Amino acid sequence: MSSETITVGQPAPRFHAAAYGKAASISLDDLRGKVVVLYFYPKDDTPGCTTEGQEFTALYPEFQDAGAEILGVSRDTLASHEKFSCKFNFPFPLLADTDEALCNAFDVLKKKNNYGKVSIGVERSTFVIDREGKIAYIGRKVKAAGHAAAILQIVKQLP
Repeated sequence: MSSETITVGQPAPRFHAAAYGKAASISLDDLRGKVVVLYFYPKDDTPGCTTEGQEFTALYPEFQDAGAEILGVSRDTLASHEKFSCKFNFPFPLLADTDEALCNAFDVLKKKNNYGKVSIGVERSTFVIDREGKIAYIGRKVKAAGHAAAILQIVKQLP
């Protein structure tokens, strides 16, 4: 887990990650000039993660009209992402963070206690990165339902 805290206004951590979707890999530099919605979710094909992905999918044309690209991130493999993405027809890339580099850079790995078993898991979080590569919004411990609509309103307010 990272000891650094991400703050609004600072440059977003640069990244390059394997992706399933539009390209085999994606870097933040590739998206310069676009607003980037980087949402971290715990696990492919689970109820909350499916809801979140479906809501982003439903609003994807509006995100595109606002000049934004959506990137979903989890620690699952590319094969898992392919299955998940194809099952629900996600129009945006899913990044495979199997080495946890992206999760650590954005400080989303947190201790979780599930029925007395403590583990490290992804805290559902969303970062909006502006056209210049700076953090414009941070949402942590977000609820999946309704989240995409709230993020769209934030994106629409950016210059």
